[in-house]
Parts: sequence; C-alpha cells; structure tokens
Amino acid sequence: MKKALRQFVRKPMGVVGALMLFGVIFMAIFAPQLAPYDPEVRVQAQPEDILAPPDSEHFLGRDDAGKDVLSQLIYGARVSLLVGFAASFMSMFIGTTVGLVAGYHGGRIGNTLMRLVDFLMVIPDLPLMLVVISVWGRGLWKIILIIGLLYWTYTARLVRSQVLSIKERQFVMRAKAVGASNFRIIVRHIFPQVMPLVLAEAVLDISGSIIAESSLSFLGLGDPTLVSWGMMLNFAFERGFSRQAWWFLLPPGFAIVWVSLGLIMAGSAIEEIVNPRLKTHHLFDARKMVSLLVGVGSRLEPESGEAGQ
Repeated sequence: MKKALRQFVRKPMGVVGALMLFGVIFMAIFAPQLAPYDPEVRVQAQPEDILAPPDSEHFLGRDDAGKDVLSQLIYGARVSLLVGFAASFMSMFIGTTVGLVAGYHGGRIGNTLMRLVDFLMVIPDLPLMLVVISVWGRGLWKIILIIGLLYWTYTARLVRSQVLSIKERQFVMRAKAVGASNFRIIVRHIFPQVMPLVLAEAVLDISGSIIAESSLSFLGLGDPTLVSWGMMLNFAFERGFSRQAWWFLLPPGFAIVWVSLGLIMAGSAIEEIVNPRLKTHHLFDARKMVSLLVGVGSRLEPESGEAGQ
C-alpha cells in the first residue's frame, strides 16, 4: 500500500486529479458551512431578483426563483457524489462477482454469464434507463439502482480476463492440490490479485455514474425534490437559456466537467500503477522513438559520407 501511494504521488496527473476530487468532496461535506444561503429558500421575493446576474452578495447570481446559484451548486455536489460513489460501488460488486465466477468456473456457467454481459453491452444505456425510470418512477435511490445494475458489464469482462490468467498460476494449482474449496481459492487467492485493477476501474466508473445521473436529471427524470447539478442544468435550459442567463447554466456544467476530469486523471494514474502494460505513456514512447531515430540518423551520416568518398 505504501509503495503504491509513493508511486501515485510521483504522477503529477494523478495528484492533480485527486486534489480536484477532494476539493469537491470537501465542499459537499461542509456544504452547510460553505453555502452562503439556503438553496431551497428564495433570497428575496422582488421581481427584479428573478435571474439576477452575479453581484457582490451573490457571486453566481440567482435563478428563476430568486435562489442563490452558488448555494445550489455547493449542495448539488452532495447528490451527484452520492450517486457516483453508490452506483459505482454497486456496479463494482456485481461486475467483480460475475467476472470471478465466469472466469474461474468457465464452461456453461461462464458462457451464460458472458452472453448476458454481451447482451447488456449491446443495448444503449441511456435509452434503457429512460424507459425503466419512465415505468418505475423517479427517485434518488431508483436512479442509483438503475445505474448500478447497468454499468457493471465492462468490469465483469475485465475481471474475467484477469481471472483466466491468474487461475493457471502455480499458487492456485497448489491450493487445489491441498484440497482448498473453490470459494476459498476465489476469495483468498484470486480476488486479492484482481482487486487493485477493480479499484482503478471503480474510480473511472464514478465519473460515468455522475454523468449518467446528470443526463437523467437534465432530461427531467431526476429526483425533483433534491438539488443536483443535472437538475440545475434542466432548470437552466428550460427557464434561463432564453434570457441568456449564463450564470445559471455554466456553473453546474463546469462542476460536472471538473469532477469527471479529476476522476479520469486519478483513475488513469491508478490504472498505470496496477497495470504494468500502461506504465509507459504513449507520448513518452513517441518522444523516445524520435530520439532513437535522430540518434540512428546521426550514426548513419558518417557512414554515408564515407561511402560517398
């Protein structure tokens, strides 16, 4: 663990991404102390306060109901992060379980599970979520369940491919030879080997879950009783876009991009640590290739000159 932490600290991209994420988490935890106003209460009830631009008292202006946009942005981080982490944990659990079982047992069980994975991967996620929520109804925990039940397929394929390689190693063969049960082999010997890669994938899945919740809320299928970044975008497009209220539209969009970018940067750095094949970046390879070509060219020049003589 300490070695992995030292390797992570040496990656500037990962450190910057982690700081970006921790900043939003800090804002969500201490939202009551950081938010200048209650996001559900109108600051003033005067007509001129509707979609009022930013000023010294309201740094991001006010929405169509006279509420402070900055306070809504701070409190909205709670809902978006809750959906991201909860749905990612659920998809990680389901995908890891399916991948372990399919990869270790193989045969009819593995083929059946992987055909289910292929079927779910073919169906577009967003249209399917729209249909399910339209039938099932809106709600925060319903959104978390739907995202978690649909976003586990890539994790399952990733874990299965790793298990197929790990189960042929010597320590697994020795565990089978001494009579260890399949459950014990999976839990004690195989699962610890794939866990770092699963954690790296889970960090990236959080970003996808946040974007999925924001997309559903933007389309009007989020929880209307809660303030989230996607719901802010929905209200901004419906009520503020025609009046060019950029202060109502840009902050939640920028917040989603900020968190997603931070998670992608941190997750990519973690994936490079746990996956040796990704330790060398493609940009580094290009620079190295150019330097090698220049070196080869410089060594060939005297030879070509001698040949000309």
